Amino acid sequence: MLTDKEAKKWFRKVASEEPDKYYATEVLKKEGFTRHECEKCGKYFWSTDKNRKFCGDPACSGGFRFFEDNPCKEKLSYLGVWQKFSKMFKDLGYTPIKRYPVVARWRSDMDFVIASITDFQPYVVSGEVSPPANPLVVPQFCLRFGDIDNVGITGSHMTCFNMIGQHMFVPPDEWDQNKVFRHIKKWINEGLGIPDSEITFHEDAWAGGGNFGPCMEYFCRGVELGNQVYMLYEQTEDEPKELSLKVLDMGMGMERCAWFSQGTPTIYDATFPYVMKKLIEKTNIKYNKEIIKKYVPYAGFLNIDEVEDINKTWKVVAEKVGLSIDELKKVVLPMAALYSIAEHARGLLIALSDGALPSNVGGGYNLRMLVRRSFSFIDKYNWDIDLAEVCKWHAEELKDEFPELSKNINSVKKIIEVEKEKYENTKEKSKKIIEKLIKGKITDENLLQLYDSQGIDPEIIKEEALKLGKQVKVPDNFYSKISELYTKKEKKIKEKKKELDLKDIPETEALYFDDYKKTEFNAKVLKVIDKNVILDKTAFYPTSGGQDHDNGKINSVQVVDVSKQGNVIVHIVSEKPGFKEGEEIKGEIDIERRMQLTHHHTATHIINEAAREVLGQHVNQAGAKKTVEKAHLDLTHYQSISNNELKKIEKLANDIVNKKIPIKTSFMPRSEAEKKYGMNIYQGGAVPGKIIRIVEIQGLDVEACAGTHLKNTSEIGKIKILRSIKIQDGVVRIEFVAGKKAEKEVGKTKETLDELSKLLKVNEKQIPARVEEIFIKWKKAKKAVKKKKPVEKSELELNSKEEFQGDVIAKSTEILKTQPEHLVKTVKRFLNELESFKKKIN
Repeated sequence: MLTDKEAKKWFRKVASEEPDKYYATEVLKKEGFTRHECEKCGKYFWSTDKNRKFCGDPACSGGFRFFEDNPCKEKLSYLGVWQKFSKMFKDLGYTPIKRYPVVARWRSDMDFVIASITDFQPYVVSGEVSPPANPLVVPQFCLRFGDIDNVGITGSHMTCFNMIGQHMFVPPDEWDQNKVFRHIKKWINEGLGIPDSEITFHEDAWAGGGNFGPCMEYFCRGVELGNQVYMLYEQTEDEPKELSLKVLDMGMGMERCAWFSQGTPTIYDATFPYVMKKLIEKTNIKYNKEIIKKYVPYAGFLNIDEVEDINKTWKVVAEKVGLSIDELKKVVLPMAALYSIAEHARGLLIALSDGALPSNVGGGYNLRMLVRRSFSFIDKYNWDIDLAEVCKWHAEELKDEFPELSKNINSVKKIIEVEKEKYENTKEKSKKIIEKLIKGKITDENLLQLYDSQGIDPEIIKEEALKLGKQVKVPDNFYSKISELYTKKEKKIKEKKKELDLKDIPETEALYFDDYKKTEFNAKVLKVIDKNVILDKTAFYPTSGGQDHDNGKINSVQVVDVSKQGNVIVHIVSEKPGFKEGEEIKGEIDIERRMQLTHHHTATHIINEAAREVLGQHVNQAGAKKTVEKAHLDLTHYQSISNNELKKIEKLANDIVNKKIPIKTSFMPRSEAEKKYGMNIYQGGAVPGKIIRIVEIQGLDVEACAGTHLKNTSEIGKIKILRSIKIQDGVVRIEFVAGKKAEKEVGKTKETLDELSKLLKVNEKQIPARVEEIFIKWKKAKKAVKKKKPVEKSELELNSKEEFQGDVIAKSTEILKTQPEHLVKTVKRFLNELESFKKKIN
């Protein structure tokens, strides 16, 4: 099978040989356009100029040429583009819908939305799920990090942009390519006010995700304003197959349209003028508009991905502007830095508002790159810029169309403050590393490795090296290389699990959804493969969604494991069963195990909601595990959870339990669930299927979940949080027990506290401070033994119960984080070691 790149190249050639079959040539011919082959790149394009030799691509037509004598009759603000577009397309029969979150929780294959069609992949595009409207238009924010080093420099590149999508999903007999092409042409002519004489349409092809088809790009004065893709075919091992659902995928940059219509020097001036005005005022930077206007038409030449010698290109651009390289850089580079800060802040605002977090793993890796690149520019030019404040300005500028970005601004501020603290700590740490590194040659590889492993920004290294008298050159495409390095690291080869031959076995009917207390059932044996048993229906819950499987019996044979292969549930038994295919069996579930797992699963949903209330709305589930012994919930959060926050979460969770809130479960079409509850229903990751199960703790929490659940929160009885730990950057884990396990834990904790009170000779409230006292004196004694220094005996003696005034919670003691069953043992060890140290000292 061809790769996407190969399929695109092959199909472009096929389509070019029969343009009338694959493109809207009927409309083009009727409106006076003629077909040409570009004498530079060889692409076929359409123009009203019969003598035109070159296509509209900036490389062929001479760069951007819309600053003077702008052909647009309409001057549209950034938000004005969507407002006018959505109104026009609503009149044409399209439904404008709200954007999806930029965090692609419904996708298992990507962290962020990269195009408007991402909203509808894979289920809508495959025909498995109905779209939220049909046809529709959407203003979809997207994130792509491959061009990060070009941001600011070229005047046109962005990591965060809004792709206005024009989409339609119809069977072949309803497909009308000429009609949808007329609609986008109407927008170009009437929405932007561009006459036909200024437009070139390019024939091209698109391929992705196993699908492909023709597409028509549209250019004006060197700017690609959009691309209308017609997804018509599917790649197969044998030959291309026509899709049963034809998909229209038009993507158009909202920023490009605003920039083109206004004719501003850069795309940033058109997209966020309010923010740029505030930044220029804040920094007192000298904005030389005339030089920037002369520079921008050639700024695209400095695209780091397309030039072999960047210094040579700077020289070419400088000559065209009429300045030396140094004179040009003196004007351009500070402005490029300021544009970058503004652009990165907008991307951070949107991503953080939608629930993402900067970190050193997952999609957060690239977000941290945006944060640190911004901080680096602020340091380099010694600007008094608060990045969180820049995010707030963006929220204000976007409020009319995207009010949701203002709701979470306090969380965004806190996250950026934490990132600033981490950045400053990294700077301090880097000084020592650089002192060692400076003795040898600092290579590009060193810079990449230090950023990737230690988070040290190359500009910090450059600055510190200069202080030590050494020059360090940072590659112009450094951040692109980092993004590429990370992408390679993330691509892991997944081993395919060995699967059973279940050909022609129908989907297993699951009996555990409606009644979690169902313990007995009758079923028919469909297949037996060694110790694997497949039934037509079952009440046994298979390991999935982080919940452990049920145990029990099929007839008299023990069920020791239950798994799922596709839609078929497989029972693994302890011995080869005596029953055969076609026989009727009786299944029995271990109800004690089922009840405890169900308590833990429902408690997971409750703690998730409680944590969001205490820690902030940025919190989302990053993983979970529910076993019989205990459960844990992994949450996205920017720092460790404090003891005080943990107590608040536990109290709120138990308040929810005591409120006796009904828990409702139901099956719903995916599109209906998303429309009603939003994309936050995907807390545990992507959920497959056209129909999904919704678990709703009424008025509090709604999630797509296939686990076993109680009918009312009061059935849990009690939730006891054991501890919280940070498991990776940006993810914290809460370990807890619920139901009978929680009652047992409370009893165990009480016993432990009583024993500690006697051992430490203090009351229960004084235990934390007493342990802190022991810990401090143990450290002092240990240090004295190691350095062989005498210490006054009185300094190592513990205060008497009467003298002791320890009613405070210890802040630094690690001992108190020990599990209750180990705490007494740990305290005894420290007391014994303290006594031993005292003897050695004296």
